[in-house]
Amino acid sequence: MDREEFFRAWSGLHGNVPVTGFIKGWLTISFLLVKPLHFLKISPDLITYLGLGLGVLTWYQSERSAAIFLVLLSLIADGIDGSLAIVAKKVTLWGAELDSVVDRVVEFFWALTFYRIGAPVLVIALAWTAALIQEYVRARAAGLGHSAIGVVTICERPVRAIFLAVALLEFSIGLKAVTFTAILWLVMQLIALVVVLRDSYSALRLNNRLSN
Repeated sequence: MDREEFFRAWSGLHGNVPVTGFIKGWLTISFLLVKPLHFLKISPDLITYLGLGLGVLTWYQSERSAAIFLVLLSLIADGIDGSLAIVAKKVTLWGAELDSVVDRVVEFFWALTFYRIGAPVLVIALAWTAALIQEYVRARAAGLGHSAIGVVTICERPVRAIFLAVALLEFSIGLKAVTFTAILWLVMQLIALVVVLRDSYSALRLNNRLSN
């Protein structure tokens, strides 16, 4: 499979969303990363489980600087398991379900990491809940016929990982800004949730009109 075939396959699995801009840049990197993994016959599910392990390790090593790299590695693992499945032509409903469940579990450990380095529990609980609802709304909308990827918000999963990485860096150098970073995540996450709710409502309402 060449890169253009990969782009077309990815787009087809995400409601024919155009592969341009940031998406095209990330997919290009992802494609290059998974080619050697495919050559070594590594399973996409194995990468998914690796991402889970890295997420747990992020929490376990939260008070060490290594946690910064672990959270970023867990994000990368999440980003390439689906790409590997496409390249290896092993896209399955089970793989998609496993990836979704693991993502939510990993984000739970990210939230625990945030709390462990000093962020207020209420702020983290609210931000994590908003992120969970955001992803649930998308999944539910897809189940009701809205197959497109939908709007890209200001607080997608990579941004959440970056917030945690910044907080871990602040903690490792003794900068008293973890609470501020957590609050900023909460504010952006709430905005993102409102945007997804509005987009899903509009899309499903349009689908209902067309079906009638």
